[in-house]
Amino acid sequence: MKTCYVIGAGECSELKIDKKPEDVVIAADGGLKHLENNGIKPDIIIGDFDSLDYLPGGENVIRLKPEKDVTDMYAAVEEGLKLGCDSVRLFGATGGRFDHTLANIQLIASLAEKGVSALINDGGCVIMALHNGTLKFDSSKKGYISVFSHSDESKGIYIKGLKYPLENATLTNSFSLGVSNEFLGIESEITVEKGTLIIICS
Repeated sequence: MKTCYVIGAGECSELKIDKKPEDVVIAADGGLKHLENNGIKPDIIIGDFDSLDYLPGGENVIRLKPEKDVTDMYAAVEEGLKLGCDSVRLFGATGGRFDHTLANIQLIASLAEKGVSALINDGGCVIMALHNGTLKFDSSKKGYISVFSHSDESKGIYIKGLKYPLENATLTNSFSLGVSNEFLGIESEITVEKGTLIIICS
């Protein structure tokens, strides 16, 4: 898979990028500071640069108008998809303004519905989106895991190998039945036959 790493201006307590030659690293506005602090050079810098407070130079800079219909993060992901990426990893996508955090969760959900592997890593937790498929975890996983329906209804949900299993269940986006499940130190998996889930590991 060709991975697009997008770094935003939100909280970023750790920045672990395992970049292969074909992968792309994109700084979304103030995310450039996180990359500079970690000694990582981006392939593309994009944004309206309201959070960066200055206009970076170079041929790889894409300047956006402040008045636009998408966030800088969204625009950065679009650039990655244009370059053929089929996997997206977002850093600096939470914290700060909650509306931007919610927009980024919607973003990874929309990517999953297009068949693109997508997640948010903020250091404290990993937020994933799953659409009509199965997500498997190995036995090394520990801690809590929560499952929410992003769709109005998500049907055919199976949870195996976690503390609280489910069998052919339906979750809705108005009730948090799937919150605070737990890993048991064994292989586990989550399946949704129809719908989109947001899965949070903390």
